[in-house]
Amino acid sequence: MGFIKVVKNKAYYKRFQVKYKRRREGKTDYYARRRLVTQAKNKFGTPKYRFVVRFTNKDIICQVVSSKIKGDICHAAAYAHELPRYGLSVGLTNYSAAYCVGLLCARRLLTKYGLADKFEGTEEVTAEFEDCFVHAEDDDEDGPSAFRALLDVGLKRTTLGSKIFSAMKGAFDGGLEIPHNEKKFYGYDPDEKEYDAEANKERILGGHVSAYMESMEEEEPEEYEEKFKKYIAAGVSADNMEDLYLSVHKKIRESPEMVLTTKKKPSAEECAKSKSEGGIRFTDKDGKERFLNRRARSDAQRKDRVKQKKAHVLAQLADDDDEEEDEE
Repeated sequence: MGFIKVVKNKAYYKRFQVKYKRRREGKTDYYARRRLVTQAKNKFGTPKYRFVVRFTNKDIICQVVSSKIKGDICHAAAYAHELPRYGLSVGLTNYSAAYCVGLLCARRLLTKYGLADKFEGTEEVTAEFEDCFVHAEDDDEDGPSAFRALLDVGLKRTTLGSKIFSAMKGAFDGGLEIPHNEKKFYGYDPDEKEYDAEANKERILGGHVSAYMESMEEEEPEEYEEKFKKYIAAGVSADNMEDLYLSVHKKIRESPEMVLTTKKKPSAEECAKSKSEGGIRFTDKDGKERFLNRRARSDAQRKDRVKQKKAHVLAQLADDDDEEEDEE
C-alpha cells in the first residue's frame, strides 16, 4: 500500500476557520453580496444602493438599502400587507402584487428625498423594455441625478418570468434607475430572442388570475366559489381585475407615504386582573381579544412547582394503594 498523506491533521484543525454565521445558516450569499456592496475607492462616501426583494408565504418585502461598516441602512421599505390601504385586499403575493409593491417602494423613496416630481417614471403600464439609463435623460447638470440601485435577489432563483422581475419592473416604472435587460421578463422567448411586452402587461394587470377564474367558474363552479371566496367577498371578478390594478397604481402614486399603525398595549388593571390565569388577556383596537404570555418563572418558583408536582403524584399513588388494600 502506498503512502497516503493525512490532510486533516492537527495543523489543519489548528488553522481551520468556520464560515460566517449567515453562510452556515444558508441565509446570505457572500459571493454576491461582496460585489453588490463594495464601493469604488475613488468615490469617497458614495454608497452602493440595493433594491432588495424578498418573498415570504404571506408577504412581499421591497427595500432600498445601503451598507456601512456598522451594518445595513434601510432608506425606504414597502410591504404587500400595505396594499389593502390602496384598495387591493386579495392576492397579495402574486405577480401583479409584486409590481405594486415595487412601485410603492420607488415612489416612497423618491418622495422622501424630494425627487418624486422630477423622476415620475412610467405612469401608464406598458411593460415595454426601456434602456436601464432612461431616467438619466431627465438629469440636470445643476440638479440631482436619477436614483440608481442594483437589484438584490438574495437566494431566490432568477428564473424567466419570476416575481422578482415584476417587483423590479414596478420600481423602475416608479422612477428608480435599475440596470437590467428584458431577458428575464415574462413574455421573453429565449429561442426566438424576442420580447412580448403585451404578455407581460397582461400578467402585471392580473390577466393570468382572471383567465384562471373564468375557466374554473365555467368548469367547476363549486370549487371556484371555495377557491376564490375571498375574491368574491371583496367584489373582485375576472371582468374588473384590470381596472382594480390600474386604480391601485394610481392611488399609490397619489399617496405613497408610510402610514404608521398604533398598537394598543394592555393597561395595568388588565395585567393585574389576568395574572392569576397564567397570562395577560386584553382587547386590541379592533375589538379582538389578545393573550400575552406571562413572565418567565424564577428559579425558586420552578423548584417549588416541581415540589408541588411530586407531592401531587405521591398523594395519588398513596390513594391508589389504600384503595387496593380496602378491596383485599
